[in-house]
Amino acid sequence: MEFAIILIMVLIVVAIVAIKLSVDEVSFPFMSKSQLFSPVEHQFLDMIEKAVGNEFRVMCRVKLTDILALRRNTNKKMAKSALLRAGGKQLDFVLVNKIDMTPVLALDLVHSLGKEGHKTTRDFFVTGALDSAGIPHARIKARHGYKIEDIRDCIESKLVAFRRRQGKLPIPAVEETPSLFTPTKRPTRPIRSSRQVAA
Repeated sequence: MEFAIILIMVLIVVAIVAIKLSVDEVSFPFMSKSQLFSPVEHQFLDMIEKAVGNEFRVMCRVKLTDILALRRNTNKKMAKSALLRAGGKQLDFVLVNKIDMTPVLALDLVHSLGKEGHKTTRDFFVTGALDSAGIPHARIKARHGYKIEDIRDCIESKLVAFRRRQGKLPIPAVEETPSLFTPTKRPTRPIRSSRQVAA
C-alpha cells in the first residue's frame, strides 16, 4: 500500500514538472510591429487605390500559389517541382475583380533601397507562371514624383486584353493572309531583267 502511495506521489511530481516545462516551451516571444507596410509600400498602395478607384480591390502580399492552380493532368514530378518553387514566391499587390474576386493584374514594387534592394532583378519563374495563367504582371519602379495618372496609365497598359473581354476596347482587325486566288500587287517600279539584251 505504501508503495502505491509513493508511486502516485512520484507521478504527481513528474506531471507537475512536465506541465511547467511545456508552459515554458510554448511561450510567445512576440510584439506588435509599429506598421504593417514600409512607408514606400504604404504610399504606393495609396496611389494604386486612387488609380483604380472602385473598379478593383487591391490585395496585398499575395502568395503566388493563392492565385495560381496546377493544370489538370500535369506530370507529378513537374507539379511537385512547380509547387515547391511557387510556394516561396509572393506578389506585392494583386488587383482582383470586385464581383467574383478573380485576379486581374499582379503588381510588384521595385526599389533599390537597402543593401540588396527589393525585386530589382526580374524573377522569370513568377513572370512565366503568371503569363501561362493569363494574368498580366507589372513591375513598377518606386520613385518620388509619380502622379496617380502615371500609375493608372501603367495599369491600363497591362489591362488591354481584360478591357477587350469587357467590350471596352475594340478588337483589332485581323490582317487577311493573302490566298492563292488573291491577286498580288504589282511592283510600282520597273524590275531589271536578268536576261541579257541582244545587241
